[in-house]
Amino acid sequence: MLGGRSWDNWIAEYEQGHQHPMNRKTHTFGIPMIILSLPLFLLGFAWHTALWIALGLFVTGWTLQFIGHAFEGKPPEFLKDWRFLLVGSRWWVAKIRGRA
Repeated sequence: MLGGRSWDNWIAEYEQGHQHPMNRKTHTFGIPMIILSLPLFLLGFAWHTALWIALGLFVTGWTLQFIGHAFEGKPPEFLKDWRFLLVGSRWWVAKIRGRA
């Protein structure tokens, strides 16, 4: 699944497309919003309010991503390889730990 590349290699490439401070800031907030929305969508089958919360988080999170890339002047990495959708969450964890 990683195409013979290490997670460190994927994160390093992801990092190259996320240098602008505003892009990094929007991703810092947008990525966890998107991740949090996913289980809330599932919860929405039982509790409909969760569905609306999930939708709000998902849309806001992605809006922040695209705003950040407008500042960066580069398209999101996942447009060239879908696996960057997974790398983004790993980058976020590395950033929170002070490693990215």
